[in-house]
Amino acid sequence: MHELSIAMSILDIVKDYAEKENATEVTEIEIELGSLSGVVSESLVFALEMACKNTISEKAEIKIIEIKAEAKCKHCNQIFELENYFAPCPECKNSGYEVLRGKELQVKSLKIEQ
Repeated sequence: MHELSIAMSILDIVKDYAEKENATEVTEIEIELGSLSGVVSESLVFALEMACKNTISEKAEIKIIEIKAEAKCKHCNQIFELENYFAPCPECKNSGYEVLRGKELQVKSLKIEQ
């Protein structure tokens, strides 16, 4: 379950920011998660909830913003929603494309109490 190591890395980011801002509590953690990131959102939320126990983030609401993958075909320049890495362009049926979004995995925002 690689989501646990990801959750621990997220908590390191949260902890560093909270300490820098002299926070007494983290009330919300908002994460952007791309559909091609390879991370299962439910597993990440579960891992974060477990990792937050007995920390400044223990009561934090965890919000996941799911980002759908989008690609641009290198043959016809069509921009389309990408279901997976093996899907061809729906317009010209070629498979050469550039992924524009969908690989994200980042802390978008935090809400803290001071």
